[in-house]
Amino acid sequence: MSLFSVLNVSAQINSSAQESSFWEHVRFGGSLGLSTSNDFFTLGVAPSAIYEFNQQFALGVSLNYTYNQLKNQYKSNIYGGSILGLFHPIPEIQLSAELEQLRVNRSFEGNFSGLEDDNYWAPALFVGAGYRTNNITLGLRYDLLYNDNRSVYASALTPFIRVYF
Repeated sequence: MSLFSVLNVSAQINSSAQESSFWEHVRFGGSLGLSTSNDFFTLGVAPSAIYEFNQQFALGVSLNYTYNQLKNQYKSNIYGGSILGLFHPIPEIQLSAELEQLRVNRSFEGNFSGLEDDNYWAPALFVGAGYRTNNITLGLRYDLLYNDNRSVYASALTPFIRVYF
């Protein structure tokens, strides 16, 4: 009976140590954006989490929500998620690949330029590179699936700032 108790306590301690070890490798971060003028308003929220396998490789997920409004012309809700892979050949350089899938719901007010309301999926496949210092990375990413008519971004090449704690 005492042998069983010792094995049970040992298993619980090992399980707790493994759980603790897992969370020591998880980093949380994301972005928050706000842009406004007399006629235009944008709000974006994108929480993110990564798991660092070692000092060179990390894999993570992100959620994304953006609201856009151009006064008396259109409104859009954009939401979705992404899977992100990070590679650090040296501590200061971050290479990334990200598969993003966003749902776009656009509604036009009145008969703005003859456009009709639209709902569609907008995929993106980004490859990027950045400079990392501590927990902040500044860089550029390029969308290999960029489509002028469907992408939610103004260009295939976009700057990024990543922060993980």
